[in-house]
Amino acid sequence: MMRIYKTNTENNSLEKKEQLEENSWIHMINPTKAEIEEVTAKTGINPMLFVKLLDEQELSRVEVEDDDTLIVVDIPALIDYSHKNKYRTLPLGIFHTSNYIVTVLLKENKLFDDFEQGLVKEFHTEKKTKFTIQLFLKISQGYLKALTEMNKDIQKEERILAKSTKNQELLEMLNIEKSLVYFMGALKYNKITLEKLSKGNILPMYEEDDSLLEDAIIECNQAIEMANIYKEIMASTTETYASVISNNLNSIMKFLSGITIVFSIPTMIASFMGMNVPLGIFATNPISFFILVWISISVALIIAYLLKRKNML
Repeated sequence: MMRIYKTNTENNSLEKKEQLEENSWIHMINPTKAEIEEVTAKTGINPMLFVKLLDEQELSRVEVEDDDTLIVVDIPALIDYSHKNKYRTLPLGIFHTSNYIVTVLLKENKLFDDFEQGLVKEFHTEKKTKFTIQLFLKISQGYLKALTEMNKDIQKEERILAKSTKNQELLEMLNIEKSLVYFMGALKYNKITLEKLSKGNILPMYEEDDSLLEDAIIECNQAIEMANIYKEIMASTTETYASVISNNLNSIMKFLSGITIVFSIPTMIASFMGMNVPLGIFATNPISFFILVWISISVALIIAYLLKRKNML
């Protein structure tokens, strides 16, 4: 799928176009072969660069080829909406040519909604460097938002784990931890790429963008720090609650063992009385059954009391 946008310089509004025009933004999501051929023919971008971007494992980097520049940055993506904590990262390619800026993505992502709806302040498709910095800022904010959601899930799982004897909650925590690992790796590479851009020898940097660039770097560092903190919390929490689950299970087994002992007393007495041996007057006594029940219950209660005092029940 391919969408084309261009800023109307007369009223500073973002307009959707049907044809490729100079100073436009070409947004491509999992592009088809025909779309790639159309864009490369118009922009002169090497088609092999598009092929690289279709690999989900691509890392953040910068490639310069003649007058064209490719910036790859990893963005957060929720890969499975039916389950929580299924965050991973996907590569986003940003092509800079003399007359176009092209973004290539494997799947739809909400990070672009504000851009496509014209809600980003001072966003102009002809200002390619500023647009790229705005993208980096939005991506870092996306990581922060995803990390905040993860933290809520961590707290929720902690409350469940405190009472749990199952492994499902630990598996949910493992999903969160895996997402954090992906985020930490992607954010570190994104930071390196952002620092390369800040030197001004890859893209032309303008004084008016200095404040925006500083904000993007701060947001990226904040996301890295937050991911590190949550990773450390996860490591200690998972280990602690694995022990909690084991202790909960031991408590249940101890209780069941105590109950088994208590209920074995009436069974044992009834077994003795049911043996084919003479019982004398007890066998002909009309209330012998009730006496037997009373003795069984009394002994069982005494055993239960003793087990309780020793914290075995």
